[in-house]
Amino acid sequence: MTIRCVIVDDSERFRASARKLLSTQGIAVVATASDSRQALHAIEEQEPDVVLVDVGLGAESGFDLAARIRHGAVIMVSSLAPDDLAELLAGSPAIGYLPKDQLSGCAITDLLQRMPLRER
Repeated sequence: MTIRCVIVDDSERFRASARKLLSTQGIAVVATASDSRQALHAIEEQEPDVVLVDVGLGAESGFDLAARIRHGAVIMVSSLAPDDLAELLAGSPAIGYLPKDQLSGCAITDLLQRMPLRER
């Protein structure tokens, strides 16, 4: 089964490079978005398995967006160190965190497989 993914990041360059990388690794990137409004529309329309959400979406908080997502598992991404985000991550509905430089299809699959069955 192919994992369907939406990428939410305010950097067009990151969205493009992440889409290219993940697509070559068996992840179907069904949409990308640069802000919460676009993201929620894409998620409702595409019903992805996973949503990659940047911690900082320009003037918006990725954590605020994560709390509004009702379809698909959320994985937070950022160039910040995990220790800098530990408290925010603990209080979020995200199933995990991936530093942008460690993003891969395998890393996403691993986080999804760690989810309790009732949440899949």
